[in-house]
Amino acid sequence: MRLKIVQAGEAVLRQRAKPLNASAIRSRETRDLIEWMRETMHDAPGVGLAAPQVGLALQLAVIEDKPEYSKDAPPEVLKERERKPVPFHVIINPKVTLHEDAPIEFFEGCLSLSGFTALVPRARRIKVECLDHTGSSKVIEASGWYARILQHEIDHLDGALYIDRMHPRTFMGMESFNRRWKDKSIAEVRELLGLKR
Repeated sequence: MRLKIVQAGEAVLRQRAKPLNASAIRSRETRDLIEWMRETMHDAPGVGLAAPQVGLALQLAVIEDKPEYSKDAPPEVLKERERKPVPFHVIINPKVTLHEDAPIEFFEGCLSLSGFTALVPRARRIKVECLDHTGSSKVIEASGWYARILQHEIDHLDGALYIDRMHPRTFMGMESFNRRWKDKSIAEVRELLGLKR
């Protein structure tokens, strides 16, 4: 079943989501929700979807970066972004620790801000402590694009959107991004849009 993805302006996107307990995680309702969120994410398509994005204030997100999503990207772009496929998985009640590296910047979009993108600084490396779809504890050490996906989805669970972290001068529609900015390096974007270091 495909779920409706709510757009910016809905209160649920600005609330801190509620943790799930062990019995809720193992319930039929949560198993169904995970499968529906997976279908909705694939249909969009996206690389992550948090429960608040489908109108539910729960500490749950699904993530998958399929190989076909980046198959047409030039090798230098994949290398710069440190982007590799990520298999499907679920994170529940996550706690994130950011490593002390200098933040890295790339354009981000969001299924709840359909049609827009902006340059967003994020930690390059993170550690996430969470529960999986069975309620078992797991620790994820992530870097590059995977770390960015995790931070983006965990922000949703805290009531934040990428527009809260973006460089405001870089906010633009996807049509403009694809026409003028997609092939430029981050350094060129920073220079052309007058971003200071």
